[in-house]
Amino acid sequence: MGDRVLVIVESAAKAKTISKFLGRNYKVLASVGHVRDLPKSKLGVDVEHGFTPQYVTIRGKGEILKHIREESEKSSRVLLATDPDREGEAIAWHLSQAMNLKDNNPCRIEFNEITKDAVTRAVKKPRPIDMNRVNAQQARRVLDRLVGYSLSPLLWNKIKKGLSAGRVQSVALRLICEREREIESFVPEEYWTIEGEFAAGNKALVARLVARGREKLEIGSREAVDAILRELETARFTVSKVEKKTKKRNPVPPFITSSLQQEAYKKLGFTANKTMRVAQELYEGLSLGEGGTVGLVTYIRTDSSRVAEEAQREALDFVEQTFGKEYRPEKPNVYKSKKTAQDAHEAIRPTSVWRQPERVKTFLTRDQYRLYKLIWERFLASQMAPAVYDTVTVEITGGGYVFRASASNLKFPGYLAVYQESENEEEDEKRTIPEVQEGQELVARGFKPEQHFTQPPPRYTEASLVKMLEEKNIGRPSTYAPIVDTILRRGYVERKNKQFVPTELGFIVVDLLKDYFPEIMDVEFTASMEENLDRIEEGELNWQETVEEFYVPFSDKLRKASSEIEKVELKPEEAGKDCPVCGKPMVIRNGRYGRFLACSGFPKCRYTESVNEETGITCPQCGRKVIALRTKKGRRFYGCEGYPQCDFRSWNLPTEKKCPQCGEPMVRKRGRGQEYLACTSKECRYEEKEARM
Repeated sequence: MGDRVLVIVESAAKAKTISKFLGRNYKVLASVGHVRDLPKSKLGVDVEHGFTPQYVTIRGKGEILKHIREESEKSSRVLLATDPDREGEAIAWHLSQAMNLKDNNPCRIEFNEITKDAVTRAVKKPRPIDMNRVNAQQARRVLDRLVGYSLSPLLWNKIKKGLSAGRVQSVALRLICEREREIESFVPEEYWTIEGEFAAGNKALVARLVARGREKLEIGSREAVDAILRELETARFTVSKVEKKTKKRNPVPPFITSSLQQEAYKKLGFTANKTMRVAQELYEGLSLGEGGTVGLVTYIRTDSSRVAEEAQREALDFVEQTFGKEYRPEKPNVYKSKKTAQDAHEAIRPTSVWRQPERVKTFLTRDQYRLYKLIWERFLASQMAPAVYDTVTVEITGGGYVFRASASNLKFPGYLAVYQESENEEEDEKRTIPEVQEGQELVARGFKPEQHFTQPPPRYTEASLVKMLEEKNIGRPSTYAPIVDTILRRGYVERKNKQFVPTELGFIVVDLLKDYFPEIMDVEFTASMEENLDRIEEGELNWQETVEEFYVPFSDKLRKASSEIEKVELKPEEAGKDCPVCGKPMVIRNGRYGRFLACSGFPKCRYTESVNEETGITCPQCGRKVIALRTKKGRRFYGCEGYPQCDFRSWNLPTEKKCPQCGEPMVRKRGRGQEYLACTSKECRYEEKEARM
């Protein structure tokens, strides 16, 4: 047996990185995620005996577990280095059960980043498995199973097969549906603004009408505008107030999971799923050539803004050396996490701020580089001095009316030298105000009235939905991406112009669940359940009692719903065109590979066609639109919308770029771990890397 130590992690990439940090006495294996779970074929929860989960080995994991057991018998010690959260703790516990490790065995190690220092420190500080954490995960898993395996068959029976409902996904769907109904019932209200242009020497000063005397002015009609303009015609105008101030804008906190998903969506166009996949690659470790293999960012599933002192010191030194002393804040910036955050974790940050994006760029794919750059810049900016603005506000009074103009000029960039939030550019920064003095008389050059209408609330995008879920305390960092993915796959919502639009099916499911399971669909109830899970983790609540408290009333409602709900007849959505074969109306249906058009005369007429998904690319052969299509087996390809007149088809997304060697169109391909452009001519074979952003 010797002194060999077996270390187990979840992924092969993580195992590969860690094995390079540890000596020859360590053997590192990957469990490849969870090894045991509830069975798929049945409920798998003994509701009669304390809601005991009936775990089984996940299909395909038998050989992995067998190999892990054999290696554990050859080792003097086992260390379980799964992720530092509830899910990781549960995987560690399942592994310890499979290897028959003793309950108090100090076998669990944690690190927030995959670097040599962090891993070697963790190896020296093993602890027993935290059963409170495991029980919080078990409670979540059992609750989700009880809801999912009870409600989904109900939806199959009453609406149609293949539907699902979930404890958290259903609340997210409700938010989207309620927003859509707000938009549908919205009645726009008219309002007007008036801008005045005043001569200030040889310059113009533009200001907006804001008040009559001391009362804020709201103008609701053209008649009201005309009455005000008549009064302004004879008025004399004086500068009544000039206020100059210095304003500080503080940097934004480093990323947590939700804010990373939101900013990556806004700045890079990444879906939540893509953000988490690329971030996972950065976390698990990448080869940096002679620099070795290292994790580039800290653990990516976190809701805490805390930063380790060591990382903060490193960032402050970097700021001072790179930008100068004035860019280093007077005292280190500390950010408050929200009340429910798991503060044992850190925010998402680079494992070393000295690993600048440009230095590692050649070792990363385009997506990895862009996301790493975003994380690196956001973290560095969070540790810098505030931006400083000189602001000026001018008020002009005449005829009892008050006009106001404001502007701000950047005096010191501070953290803005590195990073600016996607939606943080203020209108005032684009204005300039000529120099005027209090008491100075101004001549009005003219007034510009403008009609406006109040706008309905916007539909949710992926970013704004994640933000809302976080604000309402629905779900956890690890669940945001799967929630979005599930409601899209089930056909409950569609993405249109990057916004979520509920389908008729989505509305039907929400209304049915709201009527019969108000708690499941209640935002506050779902948030309070998240708090209960946190309290289980803290050891304040018993997990089985918490589940029972939920399940007893839920099962009563389930029995009532099963007997009372009548079967819903789903009318297919009309496509607005007729079948080219038999002339009957075409309808939109949902299939295994998404939505498609089908003849309403089915089964007599079996004509179908795909729903066109535009790519924004023009056809290289005829100049019409290129659309994304799917084969019968679900594989994606691209073709001209003018088919069969134009027969352009491609497995790879075409681009507007022409090959510099032969002039043929270029397509975007993926291979060798990165995206690149390739000529479509088989004779030419020209390739080039895409210019990185």
